[in-house]
Amino acid sequence: MGSSPSASSVGDDSHREPTPSLGARVRLVGSALLAGGGVGAVGVGGGAFVEGVAVAADTGFLLGTVAFGFGLLGWAGSVVAGPGLEAMQAHLDAASGWTETDSRRAMARIGAFGAGVMLAAVVVGTALGYA
Repeated sequence: MGSSPSASSVGDDSHREPTPSLGARVRLVGSALLAGGGVGAVGVGGGAFVEGVAVAADTGFLLGTVAFGFGLLGWAGSVVAGPGLEAMQAHLDAASGWTETDSRRAMARIGAFGAGVMLAAVVVGTALGYA
């Protein structure tokens, strides 16, 4: 017979943080999206006077894509590796304060910020005449 997990460890979610409400999630992502949109609009608008609309819009979209991709990859990595890292911290008694929930939250903010920059680059670039 193979070893099976003890009854106390199966379904034990006592270490999990409470699930945030939909409103809290919308505020988290929405605030980062708006901040990214503001930064992207200022960056593309200012860059259009220095390098031209095409270069500014392309560069803004590229930088937003990098942030969005990093956030998406980091969020997925948190979901996949988070429980293992939390278990390792508990086993080694090395509490660093890192949690899967906090990591996912941070990566969602980074990804939403990048999406805001991408959206602003498209909108401002189009408004300034870049086809």
